[in-house]
Amino acid sequence: MSSRARVGMVVTGTEVLTGRVRDANGPWVADTLRALGVEIGAVVVVGDRPDDLRSALAWLSAEHDLVLTSGGLGPTADDLTAAVVAEHQGRPTRLDEDLAQRVQAVFNRFAVARGWRLDPEATRAGVLKQATVPDGATVLAPVGTAPGLVVPVAEGRTGPPVVVLPGPPSELRGMWDDALTAAPVRAVLDRARPLRQETVRLFGTPESELAASLRRHETAYGSLDDAGLEVTTCLTEEGELEIVTRFSPDDAAAYDDLLATVRADFADTLFAEDATTLDQRVADALRAAGATVATAESCTAGMLASRLADLPGSSDYLVGGFVVYANDVKRDQVGVPQEVLDEHGAVSPEVARLLADGARTRLGTTYGVGITGVAGPGGGSAEKPVGLVHVCVTTDDGRVVAEELRLAGTRTRIRRRTVVAVLHHLLDLAG
Repeated sequence: MSSRARVGMVVTGTEVLTGRVRDANGPWVADTLRALGVEIGAVVVVGDRPDDLRSALAWLSAEHDLVLTSGGLGPTADDLTAAVVAEHQGRPTRLDEDLAQRVQAVFNRFAVARGWRLDPEATRAGVLKQATVPDGATVLAPVGTAPGLVVPVAEGRTGPPVVVLPGPPSELRGMWDDALTAAPVRAVLDRARPLRQETVRLFGTPESELAASLRRHETAYGSLDDAGLEVTTCLTEEGELEIVTRFSPDDAAAYDDLLATVRADFADTLFAEDATTLDQRVADALRAAGATVATAESCTAGMLASRLADLPGSSDYLVGGFVVYANDVKRDQVGVPQEVLDEHGAVSPEVARLLADGARTRLGTTYGVGITGVAGPGGGSAEKPVGLVHVCVTTDDGRVVAEELRLAGTRTRIRRRTVVAVLHHLLDLAG
């Protein structure tokens, strides 16, 4: 095993495996452990099948210093994590009477708060199931009804401790600090070493261009691996190219060389050198510039205004917006002349410009945004296919930024990517 402490995690639940519920625990745990200087080696998702959980535990235990599980601690028959972990660690289970009383008290509180009528026999069976724990385990106080567990391997056997945590993210995070202070976990964390993670984000750069840049960098400076840099690149759903680099503080000089290369090669598309979200960067730039925004949106139907309003304090820069789906609304509410609509059509750069100007002048803002396009899946033509979107931002000092987008994918993706493109234009103008 690596000299740096490594942790593996099993996320349980058929609802997670099949995508009905998104896994929020694995990414959160990975980020939290990284901040502590601990590597997350693997996150495995398994359904509610004991054999799959056994296999995952066996593999992770052979490769990691600590294993975490999330989910499978409820009162129903498919919640089997505690029993399978006990078996894996070679420990018999026992009923913890004190824990049973605490779990029962939680059930009673929930029943009163939610107006439940509990069946005493069924409730008691669920309580006894959740209060049955591996012998020798450290019990983590429940946040909901499910207690957490820290289960060391039985004497005479080898293997890492297993920390058993509930599936609901609020419950897992609520007992996280208690889990970290348990002696078997603390022994692993004491091996942690500082680990830096830096993020650089580009917009409008193809992955192939970044790959070529990284190859040139390695030719000049040597292997990234040999320099102690673990570099991961990812094209996000919003079309941003994200470069995440993990390294020991001792290797900071090598990272500085890499960052210099990225800055030099992608000066025009590099928009962030940290993990601050695009939305926050736009908000900060608008606020710093004392700028305000008005929108007139057709195919996005208010999505841009909604996203600008998502952050607290958005009234500092967002004045208002128009949803101008129908042509008569474009004409009557924002002032797009009927003759322009007749000559060029609603999906045109001319209309996008007039939408931007109309929103800005009517609301008296620094910037006006106009958006019009064909989001699909129907409504396209050979001349104006699905995915064609015209966006325009005009300013009170006469600047105009217009772009024709040719987007692919679902209706939702086209609309979201349009909003992202406009946010980047606002960032460029205000920043």
